[in-house]
Amino acid sequence: MSRAQISVRRWFAGLLAVAVVAAGLIVVEPSPRAAQAAACTGTSGVTVVVDYGPLGGGVQVACALGDPATGLAALQGAGFTVTGTQRWGLAFVCRINGQPTAASDPCINTPPASAYWSYWHASGSGAAWSYSTLGAGSYNPAPGTVEGWSFGSGAAPGITAP
Repeated sequence: MSRAQISVRRWFAGLLAVAVVAAGLIVVEPSPRAAQAAACTGTSGVTVVVDYGPLGGGVQVACALGDPATGLAALQGAGFTVTGTQRWGLAFVCRINGQPTAASDPCINTPPASAYWSYWHASGSGAAWSYSTLGAGSYNPAPGTVEGWSFGSGAAPGITAP
């Protein structure tokens, strides 16, 4: 093997090592907007409460860090997966984290009034829930506030805003 070939191989090996280290930093370094599995502190983000009610699964609380532009962005930023209806898309939230299942609601049109995800707001920890007059795609929650989702016939989440 010539000196030129050895030099090129060393250069390529060094470049590969730098690329591997850089990729490792990208994977290990958390995103500043990553979800936290607890209520937000202060105005670090928007706290999201999801009450599964009769679906089982209890109540989950997470934090969407930063200033999400919409209630839907807060829900997704807190780590929840969302499925809309076939007809209206995410204008009607049909499933959160796969609930209710496709067997119980195919998510074709709007969910029935007796079994849907109602959307709520609270101005902060311990504040009363208020039913949203806007859809989650139209409402802009402020950092430090709490967004609530409750499955059923329109009752508020079963816990006090954290």
